[in-house]
Amino acid sequence: MNRFSLAVSRGIARVTEAALGPYQTAVIRIGFSATWLLFLLREFPHRHELYGPDGPWSWGLAEQLIGTNKAFTALMWSDGGIWFESVYLLAILASALLMLGWRTRTMSVLFMVGVLSLQNRSVFMGDGGDNVLHLMSIYLVFTRCAQVWSLDARRAARAEAAQARGERVTDRTGPALWGVLGLVLIGATLAGRMEGDRLIPALLWTVWVAQALWWLTGRRAKPGEPRIMLDVVARVVHNGALLVIMAEACLIYATAGWYKIQGSRWQDGTAVYYPLHLEYFSPWPGLADLLSASGTMVMLVTYGTVLVQVAFPFTLFNRRVKNVLLAVMITEHAVIAVVLGLPFFSLAMIAADAVFLPTAFLRRLGGRAARARDRLLRRGGPAQPPDQHAHERPEATHVGFGT
Repeated sequence: MNRFSLAVSRGIARVTEAALGPYQTAVIRIGFSATWLLFLLREFPHRHELYGPDGPWSWGLAEQLIGTNKAFTALMWSDGGIWFESVYLLAILASALLMLGWRTRTMSVLFMVGVLSLQNRSVFMGDGGDNVLHLMSIYLVFTRCAQVWSLDARRAARAEAAQARGERVTDRTGPALWGVLGLVLIGATLAGRMEGDRLIPALLWTVWVAQALWWLTGRRAKPGEPRIMLDVVARVVHNGALLVIMAEACLIYATAGWYKIQGSRWQDGTAVYYPLHLEYFSPWPGLADLLSASGTMVMLVTYGTVLVQVAFPFTLFNRRVKNVLLAVMITEHAVIAVVLGLPFFSLAMIAADAVFLPTAFLRRLGGRAARARDRLLRRGGPAQPPDQHAHERPEATHVGFGT
C-alpha cells in the first residue's frame, strides 16, 4: 500500500509540477500550422470554389447542413464577399503567427476558428488529413505549445532577464489583443451568431476569461497561492491535452489498421495496387507503374502497412521498437505525399506522429536548426550574439499575457 501511495504521489507531482513534452508540443504546433498555411496559400487562387460563393456546396446547402449538425463556422455569419476574404486572410495570418509562436495562446484560438470556419463551411472538400487537422486545432488551444522554439519563448526570456536587472517590463500588446477580441466575441454573442454550436463558443469565452484572470493575478496579486494554483491548473490542462493528442494518434492508426484487415483487397495483398492506377492519385504515372510492377513488392507494402498500423499503439511500451515503427510510418507518409499526390494529408499525419518523437532527437534537431540559422545570419550581415531561448526553463514561456 505504501508503494502504491508513493507511486500515486509521484504521478500527481509529475503532472502538476511541469508542462510535459515541451518539444513535442512545439513540433505539432509548427507542423499543423505549417500544413494549414501551405494548404491555404496553394489554394488561394481557388478559394472561392472551395469555400466561397462559387463553390458547388452553395450557401443554401451549407446553411441547411449547419442547421442540422450545429457546427461552428464564422463564414455563415455573412454571405458577403468581403467577409469571406477577411476570414480566409485571418486564417492565413493566424497560421503563420502560430507557426512562429507569437502570442501563441491567442493565435491558437484564432487558428482553431479559421480551421473550423473553412472546413465546416464546405465539409466535402477535404480528406483524412483535414479530419486530423480539425481535431488537433481544438486540442492545441489547451496546450502550452510555445514553451520552446517560439517568439514567445524569446520574449519571456528577455523579460525575465530585464526583471533580473531590476527593469520594469510592461506588456501592452497582450491586453490590446484581449480587448479587441473581447469586443468581437461580445458583439458576435449579442448578435446571435454563437447560437447552435455550444462547445466552441463556450471554449472561446473560457479562454478569454482565463486570460484576464491570468493577467490580473500576475499583475495585481502578490506572489503566492493564487498564481501557484493557476499554474497547476494550466499544467494539468496541458498534460491532459497532450495525453488526448497521443491517444487520438493511436486511435487513428488502430482503427485504420483494423478496418483494413476486414477488407478483401487488404487480405489478399493487392490493395496498394489500385490507388496507384487511379488518375486522381497518380501525379507521376511512371513512378506508380514502377512501384506496382512487382507483385511481391505490392504484397509486402500492403501487409506491412496493416501490420505497422495495428502494432504501433502496442509498441509504446517499448521505446526502441516504437522509434523504429515511427520512422517507418513517417517514411510511409513521405512516400504517399510524392507517389499519391497527397502532401497535406501526409504533412498532417507526420505532425501527429511527431508527438511520439524522442526528446533527445528533437533537441539535437533544434540545435542543428539553430546553428544553420546562425550561419545564414553571419553570411547576411554582422554576427549576432546568441539568443538564449527558454530551452532549459520552458515554464518561463507563459509568464506574459496572451502567450
